Amino acid sequence: MTTVARLFRDALGGRFRHCKLVFRIAVGASQFLLIVTLIIACHNTAINISTNTNNSCIQGYDQNIDYFPNKVQITHAIGFAVEYHKHYKVVTIKNPWKNAKTTFQYALVQCGTPTPKGFNQAQIITVPINSIVSLSTTHLPHLAKLGVVDKLIGLSDTKQVNTPDVIERIKAGKVAQIGNNANVDIEKLLELNPDLVTTFVTGNSQTDSYAKLTEAGLKVGINAEYMEDTPLGRSEWLKFTALFFNKEEQAEKIFQEITRKYEQIAQKVKFGKNRPTVFVGFNFKGTWFMPGGNSYVAKYLADAGANYLWRDNKSSGSLPLSFEVVLERAANADYWLNFSQAWQSLQDLLTEDNRYADFKAVKTDNLYNNNARVNQSGGNDYWEGGISNPDIVLADLIKIFYPKILPNHQLFYYRKLI
Repeated sequence: MTTVARLFRDALGGRFRHCKLVFRIAVGASQFLLIVTLIIACHNTAINISTNTNNSCIQGYDQNIDYFPNKVQITHAIGFAVEYHKHYKVVTIKNPWKNAKTTFQYALVQCGTPTPKGFNQAQIITVPINSIVSLSTTHLPHLAKLGVVDKLIGLSDTKQVNTPDVIERIKAGKVAQIGNNANVDIEKLLELNPDLVTTFVTGNSQTDSYAKLTEAGLKVGINAEYMEDTPLGRSEWLKFTALFFNKEEQAEKIFQEITRKYEQIAQKVKFGKNRPTVFVGFNFKGTWFMPGGNSYVAKYLADAGANYLWRDNKSSGSLPLSFEVVLERAANADYWLNFSQAWQSLQDLLTEDNRYADFKAVKTDNLYNNNARVNQSGGNDYWEGGISNPDIVLADLIKIFYPKILPNHQLFYYRKLI
């Protein structure tokens, strides 16, 4: 090997092998020309390689390289944001629970690159992660869509799962049951030693496990998708999960397709004039919790071409109402949706409270519930896969309200109560 060759081998930190072709072409030239050619050719090669290898640790960190060439754009979710730097990305959880006065921030640092200043150790998470524990089944469809179910090593409750790929992994004995909230098994988690634990918080220090997890030295990511006010906003938290795996490109394509389907379906009923009237929920221990007019439920119903009777309310949360108040407004409503999962038949509903018979929707058999996919342990896929597939949920609703508009669609998450 010539002196010039040794020089470039050392200077390029082992990347000299990518310059062999250029070296052979330039071997007959002067040393000066050879040096210039190699610097240009090898520098360009290094950039191309580095930007395509952020699925593993970087070898030979270069501060001038952007290690995240594929970036997500947040278009519907309002609860989180991401800011990209060349070798790390800062993720901010802006609204972790109702009326929260705090935010959470994480620095996702590309493996093999320096740790940025200004963050404490609990906030630093090396990416891409190679193992994950999920304390909510709503996060599992993200792993399946991104093709990283093989990284899942623990769950809050393995019996509640509906995601097929995850069920297969559980059957293979590769997923441990951890428990959730106040009952989470910290000792078992420490034995598993995952790169990341994803969870949610409610703001209740007595039940939230976040503090215990971080105190134990575990890396924790808070997913606050349940705080979103729109179906697509909830679904877009797929991108939050993708950030930890450097799967931005895949997440963008997946969510763009979900959004396209959702908006295409919604367009079919957008200008309908005779919209059916709808109410939801049920009377629970003397209180009927009705979703506010700015809730994701109200958005679903509006996009499905329905006239939700509480659409003018400005709340995004639930309204505690009396049975009498609901009956007064909804007695003549065309449809009743999203009631008790325990009711398997019309008779169950009437046995619970015979006053339900006074609703027109009961008299006309227009009762539909979102429990068509419930496993043997009571895990309802509407609250798991449904969040990640809002286009299918919307198609179900339109099928209910306008049976002829989607003639080939079969109800997936919803079923008629008979």
